[in-house]
Amino acid sequence: MKTKLLIEQHFHGCFGIDFNTASVDDVLYLSKEIFKYGIGGIFPTLVTDTAENTKRAIAVIKEASKKQTSDMAKILGIHLEGIFLNHEKKGIHNPEHFMKLTPENYKLIEDDFIKIITLAPELDEGLLDYLSGKNIKIQAGHCKGGDLTKCTGVTHLFNAMSGITHRGTSTALSALINDNIYTEIIADGIHVSDDALKLVFKNKPLDKIILISDSLPITKSNLKEMTFADEKVYYDGIKATSKDGTIAGSTALLPDIIKRLAAIGLFNPEYINNPYNYHNIELDGYIEWDKEWNII
Repeated sequence: MKTKLLIEQHFHGCFGIDFNTASVDDVLYLSKEIFKYGIGGIFPTLVTDTAENTKRAIAVIKEASKKQTSDMAKILGIHLEGIFLNHEKKGIHNPEHFMKLTPENYKLIEDDFIKIITLAPELDEGLLDYLSGKNIKIQAGHCKGGDLTKCTGVTHLFNAMSGITHRGTSTALSALINDNIYTEIIADGIHVSDDALKLVFKNKPLDKIILISDSLPITKSNLKEMTFADEKVYYDGIKATSKDGTIAGSTALLPDIIKRLAAIGLFNPEYINNPYNYHNIELDGYIEWDKEWNII
């Protein structure tokens, strides 16, 4: 069957390339190689870093976007996953670089190429109102709060957020019961159990589910360890974790995840269309799949 090209809105790199440290040539190489995996659009995702390094990485990715050719996955903007997070749900991120959620702090790294921002809405000090109307998708992530009224989406549901509770509110619970909230989900079989995936796919509207990889730079490389987010990350052939066992991002790309979901009967081709609608974009081209959801 044929589908639209895949859009990856949350990934930190692959082929050994880290968007936080990459050069222009690195980004161009990655975008060309990942296009071979059926991924036609990407939002390079930056992990928490200093304001200076974040600005540098944004400038590099933005420059690379101007030099792309038709055989590359189109760089659609930057996903800023960092700086404005909750210490208590930091995950692999380095909290030394976290800043308060104020417009003044955001202006230190502000750029019109930032199209998605992950933040902890419960810590807001005026930033969410500042971001409104700027054509930026505001996603709750690495957070504890249950008030998502100023958010358009949730970053990697269940991971690095307050989970489902039968008393009070939580980020995951609010995301599940709010039909207007888009929910990213890492369906690699490691970050979220299959039973939890069934709950999401059964409860959320079909058109509000965003499949992501959250892939690490170690993905599709020969590396077994690397420094990521100021932390040593180790890959054991199944998952990538820090020394203390904290799971970092995934080591799969979107087509790997799609094939896995299809094999266990949890994939719907409509999921491929959702990022297009979320970001109101179109891309030329399509993917042809065989019956086992391998790209032909």
